[in-house]
Amino acid sequence: MFSKTLVAAAVALASLSQVSAAFTYNRLNKSEAAVLVVDIQSGLFQLVHDIEPRVYRNNILGYSALAKYFELPTVLTTSAETGPNGPFPKEILADHPDAPYIKRNGEVNAWDNKEFRDAVAALGKKQLIVAGITTDVCVTFLSLSLREAGYDVFVVADASGTFDPPTADLSNQRMLDAGVQILSLFSTGCELMRDWRDAPGGVTVAQQFFAKWFPSYDNLITSWLGASNQTETAA
Repeated sequence: MFSKTLVAAAVALASLSQVSAAFTYNRLNKSEAAVLVVDIQSGLFQLVHDIEPRVYRNNILGYSALAKYFELPTVLTTSAETGPNGPFPKEILADHPDAPYIKRNGEVNAWDNKEFRDAVAALGKKQLIVAGITTDVCVTFLSLSLREAGYDVFVVADASGTFDPPTADLSNQRMLDAGVQILSLFSTGCELMRDWRDAPGGVTVAQQFFAKWFPSYDNLITSWLGASNQTETAA
């Protein structure tokens, strides 16, 4: 019995060793990354029920702002925006006045649109950050196609929305199985920043980006600045 236990433990350790040796942490890199804003449209917004509306609006605008703040090349695309899907929020268009803007008239999967494929290829970036509505269709279909085309895909889950949490969970698992990385908006920003000492970094990024789009982080910064001012006054 004891020997069988040892054999089982040895097999388990060997398996862990193989997994560890095979894994490579593929991190976002500002010089290699681009952002795709996919079908985040005023009509489609009404389909999102897995995230509370006020929170989701903040998340999509934060996602758009992230691309602008970190100066990442961006491609915008909509689906049948003159119909019930509606246009982009004006804030997103204001963030990216010079970005390629592909207005698809029929393709559900943006990758089926040649103009969109050409715009993505013209970016010359290997890492593509994706978010949109809905998670299970517009985001998942595109992400799977991008993986097939050889791109590294990073989906921002809290800037993507769909009908309900189970649908989001199933869709995220489908993408994970294809090698897509699923991140939060906060972790996306932190991976792009990498080091608080780099630019943009430190107090600058904390105040200008994180505190603006994450209320809890704003409280953290406000508390820290208040404590710092009290220390300086006491000195």
